[in-house]
Amino acid sequence: MEERVLLVKYGEIAMRGNNRQLFVKRLVETIRKNIDSDGDFYVVREQGRLVVESRGTEINFGTMIPKVNRIFGILGVCPGIKVTDQSIENLQKTALKFLKDNYDGKSKTFKVVTKRSNKQYPLTSNEVSAEVGGYIYDNFEGLEVDIHNPETTVYVEIRNDAYIYTDFIEGCGGLPYGSSGKAVSLISGGIDSPVATWLMAKRGVEVEGVYFHSPPYTGERAKEKVKDLAKIIAMYTGGFKLHVVKFTELQLYLLENVPEDKLTIFLKRAMMRAAEKIAYKDHADGLITGESAGQVASQTVPSLAATNDVCTLPVFRPLIAFDKEDIVTIAKKIDTYEISILPYEDCCTTFVAKHPVTKPRVDVIRRSEKALADKIDEMVEAALASDEIIEVE
Repeated sequence: MEERVLLVKYGEIAMRGNNRQLFVKRLVETIRKNIDSDGDFYVVREQGRLVVESRGTEINFGTMIPKVNRIFGILGVCPGIKVTDQSIENLQKTALKFLKDNYDGKSKTFKVVTKRSNKQYPLTSNEVSAEVGGYIYDNFEGLEVDIHNPETTVYVEIRNDAYIYTDFIEGCGGLPYGSSGKAVSLISGGIDSPVATWLMAKRGVEVEGVYFHSPPYTGERAKEKVKDLAKIIAMYTGGFKLHVVKFTELQLYLLENVPEDKLTIFLKRAMMRAAEKIAYKDHADGLITGESAGQVASQTVPSLAATNDVCTLPVFRPLIAFDKEDIVTIAKKIDTYEISILPYEDCCTTFVAKHPVTKPRVDVIRRSEKALADKIDEMVEAALASDEIIEVE
């Protein structure tokens, strides 16, 4: 008997020691959650694999694969079939039928690759590949064997049952979401910060966001843009908590009381103070920003040091060594790019200094800020009192 199954492969998790089973358990729970609305399925644990099987509802690969492949920790998936009769004769016939049913009409060459986890099976991996490959060659007209550069590869995995598939569809990789702590990400409506948030989530960090809103200088469309970006991230994380903090009063105060060339540094320090307070309140372990070294004048190493100076939590910058093209490539891959380039300005671009200092000294910034510190702290607290929390599913 054969049935459609989805083989789920995980990579980095397999190298973990005592924590591996916890990571695999989290993956199983997330897969079940993501496909629950598709029908009645269950997830079987095999050595180094997870297998999604049906309880009666036939698997629809078209709808299921995107839901599973966006789960962090999954290397990729293989739509295939499970074979309970593992006799070589049945494997030959089943592999041929599966290949014909899924033939793209273009491939002219193939090979068979066998992985034999069940060491009690009477044939070796190479023997299975030779027997199955020979049978396909004899019964599939126009298809030649090429063991070096085949256009199609038929995979046979012999475990408790046997599995046959031809395609590997790449997933996100990384670590299971929430397995590496929690951090608050400073999100604007630009290209960089959603990518930085996604990359940290990919490393297993539970993420939530804070967006600094500046009405009337930034309108509701700018806010909706950030909410739309949060929805994209939530597609990967299963949910996303977004803080919307009104920062207009504080920004106007800094505009009037801070030298123009230091305005951006003072503003970012205030934002980091506010974000860190949210992080402590929500029991997060760090902050995330989308800054890249030298990308703009306010992202030089001295500028980043001046910003970090107000933080006690670690600040993670996963894009620090990325070129803009690298960031754009990821943004397009995760579907945030088209939203990010919509022409609605955020507070950072609205209040940016025309000629920001590029090599600020931390001691000078501290002295300049000292006279304003109490007022800045007071206004940060007032801004946080306006915190609008949006739970994105």
